[in-house]
Amino acid sequence: MKKFFISCTSYKNKPTDDGLNGLNLNLNEAFSKIDKAVKRGVLHKNNASNQKSRMSAALKKTVEVK
Repeated sequence: MKKFFISCTSYKNKPTDDGLNGLNLNLNEAFSKIDKAVKRGVLHKNNASNQKSRMSAALKKTVEVK
C-alpha cells in the first residue's frame, strides 16, 4: 500500500502516461497482496475491503486532478 500511495503523490506532481500505467500496476499488485492476506487469514475480509476502497478513492482523486 505504501508503494501505491507514494506513486499517487509522484503522479500528482508530474502526471504522465507512464506514471498512470505504473499507478495502475501498483494498485493491482496491492489488491493481489491484500486478497492473498485475506485468503491466508492474516486480514479480515472487511478490513481488506476498507483498505481497497481507500486505495480506489485515492486513485480516483489523483486521476481527476489531471
